[in-house]
Amino acid sequence: MRAIEYPGQGVTLYRSVLPNGLSVYVVPKPGWRKCRAAFVTSFGGADRRFTLEGERCDTPAGVAHYLEHKMFDMPYGSVDSVFAARGADSNAYTSYAVTSYHFTCTDRFEDDLRTLLAFVSTPYFTPETVEKERGIIGQEIAQGEDDPDWAVYQDCLRLLFGGQHPLGDDVAGTAASIAEVSTETLYACHRAFYIPANMALCVAGDVDPEAVERIAREELPEEPAPLPVRDWGPDPGLEPVERHSQRIMDVAAPLFCAGIKLGPAATGPEALRERLTAELALRCLWGKSAPAYLALYEKGLLNNSFYFELDHAAGQSYVTLSGESADPEAALAALTAAAEKPVDPAFFLRQKKAAYGGFIRRLDDFYELTESLAEGCFGGFDPLLAPETLDAIGCDDVSAWAAEHLAAGRFALSIIRPKEEQA
Repeated sequence: MRAIEYPGQGVTLYRSVLPNGLSVYVVPKPGWRKCRAAFVTSFGGADRRFTLEGERCDTPAGVAHYLEHKMFDMPYGSVDSVFAARGADSNAYTSYAVTSYHFTCTDRFEDDLRTLLAFVSTPYFTPETVEKERGIIGQEIAQGEDDPDWAVYQDCLRLLFGGQHPLGDDVAGTAASIAEVSTETLYACHRAFYIPANMALCVAGDVDPEAVERIAREELPEEPAPLPVRDWGPDPGLEPVERHSQRIMDVAAPLFCAGIKLGPAATGPEALRERLTAELALRCLWGKSAPAYLALYEKGLLNNSFYFELDHAAGQSYVTLSGESADPEAALAALTAAAEKPVDPAFFLRQKKAAYGGFIRRLDDFYELTESLAEGCFGGFDPLLAPETLDAIGCDDVSAWAAEHLAAGRFALSIIRPKEEQA
């Protein structure tokens, strides 16, 4: 394995690419009891249409999430029981871009790592278990539809991307779409996307990097497999498909989610600078110490529930901002107006220092560290170069980014209002 030193951070990263194409990243943390491993595939809710070796496959919405659920089934039962018997905590999640399987342990790390690699690379589905899972996932979808925070977010993505783009669909799908998932669908997706060349193994803790690589070589196929060609449909452009939606739910105060498309996501080394510039700009404009947020807070138009996110999936980047507001339209107008003004240089420097401090803290957060390494692997950049990349970003850069990407006329706004307002 190749060791890469980051002297300013006190971190050494060991990385290699195995002959089968698997990317392995290990950050040793001597003296730490806790270890974490994440086995991540570049396959998420947006990857529904693809071609593999000339054969086109069009799958229903929610198939990546469905597959995540079923991967824990083994002929001997649930793999969770194996981790639990050793005192390890195992879990998984599916986003629009990836599916991550991970565990945290304080003992028997190598045994747990073998289990992780073995079950994720060994599909085991039967018609009976797939049908049983359909009801469980259906309940999860129904719970999401009844969750106002999730509902207002999904409404916003539908406004931005519409029904013809995979980002307009819920990662979990719908009751109708998951009814189309079969054992054949799950096996086809596993064969296409759960291959070493489409995956990353990311580990942090008091571990031996060479042992991690050796175990990966022993547990996974030796030969590379062909990669799928994804089809996310035509470029969705920068304008939202629709601009406004509103519905009534059982909430105490109006909820809103505003979103804007930023266009194709950068890849390669430049992607890190693009993402850090965007994150700095959003902190300066809408962070909890930003003038725009404080002014709206004082007026009662925003509260501590307000937050924003920068996301990247299906080749696209987009921003959402959500929270409670007595007047969502007025709050959005004030927030977008802030993007039209240059950022104060002194305030920018404070936010830049805060961003740097946050990065240093995340080096000891094994969840953030391992997942960011996987994100960098699939995006073609090194997330551990964030400090020197931040150094090269100036106040004018974030002001220019905001002026270019956050035009007020391109925002979509979804609102959920209380039943009392309808009355």
